[in-house]
Amino acid sequence: MERLEFTIRIKATAEKVWSVLWNDETYRKWTSAFCEGSYAVSDWNEGDKIHFMSPNGEGMNSIIETKIPNEYMAFKHIGEIKDFKELPIDEETKKWSGYMETYKLNPDGEFVILTSMVDVIEKHIDYFKEAFPKGLEKVKELAEN
Repeated sequence: MERLEFTIRIKATAEKVWSVLWNDETYRKWTSAFCEGSYAVSDWNEGDKIHFMSPNGEGMNSIIETKIPNEYMAFKHIGEIKDFKELPIDEETKKWSGYMETYKLNPDGEFVILTSMVDVIEKHIDYFKEAFPKGLEKVKELAEN
């Protein structure tokens, strides 16, 4: 496992950045950097399940481990979804089940420093190194406009 960290400076309030990150309409826009048409199914409450989905019914099921509005969100990834159904955890899934993905917002004057950390297995490192900066650039664009 490798933990990747991505940071971007956004000229907006923490409330605005938070809204862009987790509001359904803008979430779909910035996460298209990972998979066109991706979306999340959740009530967005701490302790709740969340399904990170692609339009073809594949994705990940996770838990919102920590939610501090306008400051911090942490997801614990549990397993895979196929045909819109959670799959049992198999040997392959065990390699990454429990991995974390976090988003921290730090106000800095009229800016917010958004830092995201994600635990990644070896075969996905290059993909995330390419996709994450694109996603965060889109968050910046949406929050600043």
